[in-house]
Amino acid sequence: MIREETERRQLYDARHTLADHEVTRVVELEAVDTDYGNAGFTTKAQADALADLLELTSTDRLLDVGSGAGWPGLYLAYRSGCRVVVSDLSGSGMVQARRRAAADAMADRTHAVVATARHLPFRPEQFDAIVHTDVLC
Repeated sequence: MIREETERRQLYDARHTLADHEVTRVVELEAVDTDYGNAGFTTKAQADALADLLELTSTDRLLDVGSGAGWPGLYLAYRSGCRVVVSDLSGSGMVQARRRAAADAMADRTHAVVATARHLPFRPEQFDAIVHTDVLC
């Protein structure tokens, strides 16, 4: 299990470093209409539908499990004003998420945690909503 997670972490770290290249952002915008370093398949339209369903407010706390570089958790927090914790196995993805949170002026209500979805370091009932997209693929 640990070897598998180490290999996946290396793969995901390499994938998230691609977001530093302009061509990657162009492709992402064309494919899913985002520029978050989204390494998955969740489109902006799907994230908007998710936001409508969750009805998050500024008093809510959201957890995004397996968020890669923060998508869609950061977007949902930006749109709703809620507090967010983005979590992923990839340290480079979490660095990218912190950068995006700062760029979107929401670093004060965003936390990025490197953790496996199998062993999340959170207490029960700590969040008002939990999302995951493209995690089980």
